[in-house]
Amino acid sequence: MDIFSLFTLCGGLAFFLYGMNTMSKSLEKMAGGKLERLLKVMTSNPFKSLLLGAGITIAIQSSSAVTVMLVGLVNSGVMEIGQTVGVIMGSNIGTTLTAWILSLAGIESENILINMLKPENFSPIIALIGIILIMGSKKQRRRDIGRIMVGFAILMYGMDLMKEAVSPLADMPEFSSLLTAFNNPLLGVLVGAVFTGIIQSSAASVGILQALALTGSITYGMAIPIIMGQNIGTCVTALISSIGVNRNAKRVSVIHISFNLIGTFVCLILFYGGDLLFGFEFLRTTVGAVGVALCHTIFNVFTTIILLPFSRQLEKLARKTVKDDTSAEQFAFLDPLLMRTPGVAISECVSMTIRMGQLAHESVLLALQQIYDYREERASEIEENEDKLDIYEDRLGGYLIQLSQHGVSMKDIHTVSRLLHAIGDFERVGDHALNIQESAQELHEKGLSFSETANKEIKILIAALEDTLEKAFSCFAADDPKLALEVEPLEETIDVLIEEIRVRHIARLQRGECTVQLGFVLSDLLTNMERVSDHCSNIAMTIVEEQGENVNRHAYLSNLHVAGEFASTLNRDLEKYRLP
Repeated sequence: MDIFSLFTLCGGLAFFLYGMNTMSKSLEKMAGGKLERLLKVMTSNPFKSLLLGAGITIAIQSSSAVTVMLVGLVNSGVMEIGQTVGVIMGSNIGTTLTAWILSLAGIESENILINMLKPENFSPIIALIGIILIMGSKKQRRRDIGRIMVGFAILMYGMDLMKEAVSPLADMPEFSSLLTAFNNPLLGVLVGAVFTGIIQSSAASVGILQALALTGSITYGMAIPIIMGQNIGTCVTALISSIGVNRNAKRVSVIHISFNLIGTFVCLILFYGGDLLFGFEFLRTTVGAVGVALCHTIFNVFTTIILLPFSRQLEKLARKTVKDDTSAEQFAFLDPLLMRTPGVAISECVSMTIRMGQLAHESVLLALQQIYDYREERASEIEENEDKLDIYEDRLGGYLIQLSQHGVSMKDIHTVSRLLHAIGDFERVGDHALNIQESAQELHEKGLSFSETANKEIKILIAALEDTLEKAFSCFAADDPKLALEVEPLEETIDVLIEEIRVRHIARLQRGECTVQLGFVLSDLLTNMERVSDHCSNIAMTIVEEQGENVNRHAYLSNLHVAGEFASTLNRDLEKYRLP
């Protein structure tokens, strides 16, 4: 083996890691927010969490990505620390699939169908199909599938390069003498952990071990401790991701490390203790690529079986290792770690935007109650809500802009655009709620009251506005374009009601039934109610725009206003909210 073989080995590793990264990122993008929803729903018990962790890792081909995702979700308060234990165990099992795929490289047969099972034979076809999908398809989903296929082909090409680079080692006596050092299990564990920690990919380190195994120089006794060490080394990614997060998120990393350390310790004692007692002859026999994959799977499955019943104890260990601080810990609004899985991050942004909308909706309802039943505690709540809405707009808006630069799918880009529009409207709705509250405060402090007729008119307007708010915020939370279409006729109804109330107020003013001072307060109330209604229309339109491609808002609204269905709905709403 010369210097050029070493270059080839490094290049093969680079191709392997790049292919793995490309494939993993594209799989995550296609999965989108489904991963986050699954994590929330299926973590009710350790067994479900185990299956989920294995399933997600098989889907995105990266146990490290799953662990980083868990750290981000715990840091953002989405998941509890106890919910992550089973997922972490399952991800260790799911990551063994890569080793089984790579083990196909060792197949030898003259049968053409069996030979086609070898990745080096079928991966060029997969690469060709992938390139055709990337270059020829207009749909983002198909292009993502193409990137997955190309990523897999690059990964397999890297594996082939590594195999070719290490094949001369079989004939080198120096390499054989070096391998005798790995008969020491502790040294094997250390080498596996350090190497995997450096490249931050257990799949890549197992792939290199399988390539070495194809030279016929590696025995089971050498491979098993290295495999155990590789599982410890993959925890480095979780450790790095836990820097700068809250204590619960740090505990996710502790659980991951504890699981692999305890598993390695127990397996070393049982396995090598059994060897001393019974003398396992197979430890001296050479291991192939399939044998490496089998050992990798057995270790992870066995470790999970023995530690799954002790999930609560692992959680307690993590809490003791990372102790609670006496000072209050600052809550992470949205963890930047979630950006590594953009689909999950966007799904969480949707949930947070819905919470922001609920807060704005609540503020307006509280402000409307103040007009006829003023209370100081309610006023304080409205002001607190307004401060929270400002924080939401600032942080959520910045997060969404950053997130849009992380290679999200076209569907997710539309979602980001909808959220950015919506948070602006929610914040403005909160501002108008505060203005309504101030008008109510003026009425209360100055002992002013509207005439009986004006009160009846205002209450009808409030009922119409509450109906508009309910439909607008409900259609946003449910992402329901059908319900969104019911908002515009209500907005038009409110415009008609406000115009008629203004005309009637002027008539009362001329008859001396109302004062100028009350007129100013009424004008402010009507203006703010009209603005809230306008923002409800905007919120509903974000749903319609996202569902339809290239929808021009102004053209759409113009066409909607002349549509027969709109006219009938408007007449129904005008009849429902007719002024006395």
